[in-house]
Amino acid sequence: MEEECLKVLALHQPVAVDLRLLVAVLKINNDLERIGDLAVNIARRAHFLASHPQVEAPFDLPGMARMTQAMLHDSLDAVVSMDTALARRVCEADDEVDATHRQTYGLVRDEIRAHPEQVDALTQILSTSHHLERIGDLATNIAEDVIYMAEGRIVRHRPKV
Repeated sequence: MEEECLKVLALHQPVAVDLRLLVAVLKINNDLERIGDLAVNIARRAHFLASHPQVEAPFDLPGMARMTQAMLHDSLDAVVSMDTALARRVCEADDEVDATHRQTYGLVRDEIRAHPEQVDALTQILSTSHHLERIGDLATNIAEDVIYMAEGRIVRHRPKV
């Protein structure tokens, strides 16, 4: 994908909407690659946890995973359909994933204090939360790129999109 975008840039010198599309596709491609890397990291954590005695996450880890997965799904649907309303909903959903992740530190810390023998498993759970939060951030980046492609507005680092 990256190579094809670079060829178009070099050979056709696109402007306006076409240039925005190419820039966004390059960025989305990079975000998807990073999401893949994070998914591998989550799989490694799951493998570790599956091979050790079961430890309950002190927060709703499956719920956080579902939220993050929905954000990624919706951000990709927004790309395909150029749906800026859906992209904005993805951006809003990131606040809930971020809040869940912020809460995990204190909950995991308290659980480690109560059950120090579970420290290895609990740190793997905390790491999984971090990776899910990062995937949510990258899904948000993709959604912001949809808004950029469709409207020509850069909405990153602004209070509301």
